[in-house]
Amino acid sequence: MRLAILAMAVGGGMLAYQIWTFRELREEATADAAVVLGAAVWGGDPSPVFAERIRHAIALYDQGRVGRLLFTGGKGEGQRLAEAEAARRFALQHGVAEEHILVETTSRTTKENLENAKHVVEEQRLGRVLIVSDPLHMKRAMSIAHTLGLEALPSPTQTSRVADPWDQGWMLARETFFLAHFLAEHWATEVIRQTERHTKTSRASL
Repeated sequence: MRLAILAMAVGGGMLAYQIWTFRELREEATADAAVVLGAAVWGGDPSPVFAERIRHAIALYDQGRVGRLLFTGGKGEGQRLAEAEAARRFALQHGVAEEHILVETTSRTTKENLENAKHVVEEQRLGRVLIVSDPLHMKRAMSIAHTLGLEALPSPTQTSRVADPWDQGWMLARETFFLAHFLAEHWATEVIRQTERHTKTSRASL
C-alpha cells in the first residue's frame, strides 16, 4: 500500500511538473485556423477566462497567423447561449469577418471540444491548427489533440485570469487529476484494442 501511494505521488508530481513547464511553450507558426476551447458564459457574454482566450485568437487572426477562428463549446448548466455562439458574437463585434468564423455548439468537455473541432477541420479541409486555451490547460489539450490525430500546435493565452497563486495551485491540481484520468483511459482503450486485434489474428490463423 505504501509503495502504491508513493508511486501515485511520484507520478502525480511528474505530471504536475510537465503541466507547469508546458504552460510556457508556444509556437510562432502560422496555421489554417485557431481552435478556441470553450469556457463559461455569464449571461450572454463570455466569462473573463473565456474572453481572454477569444481575444488571443482574434490577435492571431489580426496578425495574419490564422485564417479562420473555430470556436467550441455548447450550453453549460444554466446558460442560455452556447459558448461557441457567445464567442462568435464577441469576435464579430471585434472586427472578425463572419465568413472566417466556424463554430461547434454541442461539446461540454475539453475532449468533446477537440473531437468536434476535428470534424469541422475535416469538413472544411483545413490543415494545421493552433490550440488556444489557458496556459495550465495546454498540456492536457495538446495530449488529447495529438491522440485524435489533429495537426496542432499550442498557443496559450498571453495573460490569464488565473493569476492568484492559490487559484493557480488549484488549477494545477485539477489539471493533474484530469490529465492522469485521460492518460489512464487512453492507455486502457489501447490495451483493449491491441487485445482484440491479437484475438482476431489468432482466430484467423486457426
